[in-house]
Amino acid sequence: MPSAGDTRAPERISEAGAPRGNPFGARFVAPLYLGASLNPVNSSIIATALVAIAAALHIPVGDTAILISSLYLTSALAQPAAGRLAEEFGPRRIFVAGITLVLVAGIVGSLAHSLTALIVARVLIGAGTSAGYPAAMLLIRRRAEQADHAAPPREVLGGLSITGAATVAVGPAIGGLLIGGAGWRAAFWINIPVAAVALFLALAGIARDPDPVRFGSPRALASRIDLLGMLGFGGSLTALMIFLDALPRLDWPALAAALVLAAALAGWELRAAQPFLDVRLLVANGALTRTYLRNGLTLMGTYVILYGLTQWLEVARGLSAYQAGLMLMPMGVLTALAARVVSRRAAVRWPLIACAVLLLVGAVATLFVGSGTPIAAVICVTAVFGLTSGAGTVANQTVLYQEAPAAALGTASGLLRTFGYIGSIASAAITGTAFHRGVSDSGLHSIAWVLVAISALVLVMTVLDRQLARADRHHTDQPPAGARNPGPGRAQNPLVQNPLAQNSLVQKADPLT
Repeated sequence: MPSAGDTRAPERISEAGAPRGNPFGARFVAPLYLGASLNPVNSSIIATALVAIAAALHIPVGDTAILISSLYLTSALAQPAAGRLAEEFGPRRIFVAGITLVLVAGIVGSLAHSLTALIVARVLIGAGTSAGYPAAMLLIRRRAEQADHAAPPREVLGGLSITGAATVAVGPAIGGLLIGGAGWRAAFWINIPVAAVALFLALAGIARDPDPVRFGSPRALASRIDLLGMLGFGGSLTALMIFLDALPRLDWPALAAALVLAAALAGWELRAAQPFLDVRLLVANGALTRTYLRNGLTLMGTYVILYGLTQWLEVARGLSAYQAGLMLMPMGVLTALAARVVSRRAAVRWPLIACAVLLLVGAVATLFVGSGTPIAAVICVTAVFGLTSGAGTVANQTVLYQEAPAAALGTASGLLRTFGYIGSIASAAITGTAFHRGVSDSGLHSIAWVLVAISALVLVMTVLDRQLARADRHHTDQPPAGARNPGPGRAQNPLVQNPLAQNSLVQKADPLT
């Protein structure tokens, strides 16, 4: 029998459903990583195709921006919804359904001859790819429980972050290469072979969900998944994104609609038997709420550079979209390296502090970037943000896994991605406001000052968060990730016996300071 550390060992499932051999081998994790990477790579690969799409459809380039915002909006809404559906119907079923939807979307986009059809394809891609990450988090948790492990290996969770964060940065370069050689339709048809491989790997390597599907009456099903809560969340988020997208023009009706719908959503969720957005949980568990905010703000800062600096390179420095994308490759490589290093550590506080410091350093460095700055120096600045993205994404994901209740891990994971998408849309609003009179050095420096404020806030939030220090001290008493739970009768902390059960979410003592 192969050793537990042999990732090449084929997976075998016992009659009781518990995996034997290495429960987190390549056969299990490969489809999860591939499925989780579909969303971020689709969010960035389209950037280099917009000009070609506009020329082919004989429309202004500005009209193609909806292909970006449609995927962002769909993903922000669908990520927590997919997590909730995975909790209700089984993570493997939702994971497979999502990949199948991506396959269909790739076909629709490849055959499209109008902007409307492309929008439909992008919405389908957003909905389908949104199932990958929250379903993967649930599948990993289920596998750890089946294998009687205290927690999954840190490298497994780190792998999700690496595939997600790195593909965002390398997406423009990959897109430029594909579109330059095969045309703009490559941004859509590339999903067909990738989704087909992911689907095959998922069906072959992930065990079926043990519980049968139960629908019940439509009213009972709507209550179980909190359909009204989902709709209220979607409405408030849509209105907020319309407001952000309109900046620097202030769309007061959209802002008012967002606030009214958010208030109505909070009132409904406080009364719902199985709330989609557990307001009480977010209020009681400051650690989880701060993780959402910290992740959203960090990604906002990273995306400000990803989008703002890319536009500046193309306009102010005269680079092509492909050349600008190539300049972001070191950022993607360092994102993956930083994520791998942090994933091997149990501690989260110091990586998060380092992430905030690097974000601040990168923001200050951007203040000194101008049209005469050597390209090598610009690449060094982007590299700082690569380290920030890799360290922050992994550490925040680890905190989420520690703090989220086992029964709601899918929804909680989706919300983490939703806050990231809100950050990315806000970053687009910041970039659009700074460059609304033209892309220039002064506009780039305006972005840098906003980034200084964001990074300072993230740093203060992280340094003053004592829950992070308590969590790190607690981990020194736990067995290594992937180790078996100690047997009954041994002295142990309840979280070591079952760290996925009710944990610090219900702790009353969770002060920020």
